[in-house]
Amino acid sequence: MDIGTLRGLGTLVVLIATLGVICWAYSGKRKASFEEAANLPFADDVTLDRNDSRSPHA
Repeated sequence: MDIGTLRGLGTLVVLIATLGVICWAYSGKRKASFEEAANLPFADDVTLDRNDSRSPHA
C-alpha cells in the first residue's frame, strides 16, 4: 500500500464523516433543541446581586 492509497482512504473517511455530521445536524429530530440553542443569545440575562457568592464581581 503506497502513500497515494493511504491519502485516498483518508480522504474517503473524512468525506464520510462530514456527510454523517451534515445528516445528523439537519435531521428533524433535533430541530427543537437547535432552535432553543439558537435563541439563547436573545434571552434575558439574569442579574446577580453584588453580595451573591456566584457573582464574578464579589
